[in-house]
Amino acid sequence: MMFRRISFRHHRLAAATLAAASVALAALTGSAPARAEGMTAVIPKETIYPGETIVGSQLEVVDVTNPNLSGDFAQTADQVVGKVTTRTLLSGRVILVSGLRQPYAVERGKAVRLVFNNGPLVISAGGSPLENAAVGDLIRVRNTDSGIIVSGTVMADGTVQVVAK
Repeated sequence: MMFRRISFRHHRLAAATLAAASVALAALTGSAPARAEGMTAVIPKETIYPGETIVGSQLEVVDVTNPNLSGDFAQTADQVVGKVTTRTLLSGRVILVSGLRQPYAVERGKAVRLVFNNGPLVISAGGSPLENAAVGDLIRVRNTDSGIIVSGTVMADGTVQVVAK
């Protein structure tokens, strides 16, 4: 485990053990030990399953006690809240940012509006996405009137901005 909660009863013993280990490490290496002071990690309070949108009440921010902890783990709740998990997040384990994604703005098979802009010319049509996508993703969409497949960028309002060939 990369962090732990210490009860008040064991606090003195843990502090004494940590201090002794730090002194021993400094004596062996001739340098000050690496510390994880000020580092925090976000952990789930409960198991969160793939596809769920993470809410703040499911999270806890804890201090990191392992100075060797590295990687792309979430250090603030802002990095996690509102994202969708792509893997199971276990209670008490750090949350890897690589296991999260933005929520989908358009979903496969659900109707979207296709928009093509070329100067003053604006063409709009109905479409059906061929894949799920978040805002800013380039996706393929089938025009429901003509059946032609076009590519476009997903916009924040849920429309797809068609790119010219």
